[in-house]
Amino acid sequence: MPANRGIFTISLDFELYWGMMDVVSEKEYKTNLENTPFAITQILRLFNLYNIHATWAVVGFIYFKDKKELLENLPKIRPSYEDKNIDLYRYIRRVSLNKKSHFAPEIIDMIIKSKNQEIATHTFSHFYTLEKGQNKEHFLHDLKAAIKIAQRHGASLKSIIFPRNQCNEKYLHLLKDFGITSYRGNEKSWMYESVDFKKKSSLKQKVARFLDTYIDISSHNTYALNELSNTKPYNIPASRFLRPYSLKLAPFEKLKLSRIKKDMLYAAKKNRLYHLWWHPHNFGTHTKKNLEFLEEILEYYQRLKTLYGFESKNMNEVAKMLLIFQR
Repeated sequence: MPANRGIFTISLDFELYWGMMDVVSEKEYKTNLENTPFAITQILRLFNLYNIHATWAVVGFIYFKDKKELLENLPKIRPSYEDKNIDLYRYIRRVSLNKKSHFAPEIIDMIIKSKNQEIATHTFSHFYTLEKGQNKEHFLHDLKAAIKIAQRHGASLKSIIFPRNQCNEKYLHLLKDFGITSYRGNEKSWMYESVDFKKKSSLKQKVARFLDTYIDISSHNTYALNELSNTKPYNIPASRFLRPYSLKLAPFEKLKLSRIKKDMLYAAKKNRLYHLWWHPHNFGTHTKKNLEFLEEILEYYQRLKTLYGFESKNMNEVAKMLLIFQR
């Protein structure tokens, strides 16, 4: 059964430096990390203003107050990646951990208390499911640890977003045993296929993804509910990554906004799902510009809601709809 109105879904990958350790130095990314808490408070303000239901996928490490508490709660069985540059357990042992870059339990609690916001998991340790040196048992212990720390803060996990969008389909059947009913799959285009770090995305894929931000290469990437997976956990695939503001690319901001609006309009008119995502730390620099851009999107959502009944739903709410539709 198709939906009788379009659905607007937003998800955010809340990872702080845990998700950037293998990409950029902490010093280079300091501004983004230190401004993330402020960016989140402002994102939540806008979500409340425009009645947006969103999913926040949190890396489990962020729940702790400091390194000592984190070390006391690590799972006994852990991955040992062949690529040591991506091994956060190795990283923890080797460095001191700056609070602003690695921990934010008070921010998580603020999100939990915010209306219509879902806390999901981004795994406990920013776990990479396609890398050599990890297996199903490692993943299970990681998942258990993520659920345990979330419950300690009063959150019941129903959704998961895989770090680096590395979705290992062999692990999906494990999720339903732990109450996880949805995950964010990748856009249905060759340029967004999951790859491991060794393989990496080809230059052709990277260029195509970049251009797709501004011009229509992969189409709208919207989905009818009856096209989505009919078994738990439900795949609620991404539609578009909200690329943050760049001074160098400022002349193309209108193109980026137009691309997103056209996607949203198509979804609203055709009663389809549109899933926008980004990282809170993306708003850590040029925060004002990024928030203004987000507000333009949310204002447009309100227009589409008035005209076509476009409806904001977080991932867990979409999964509940799928359960009803597919009975």
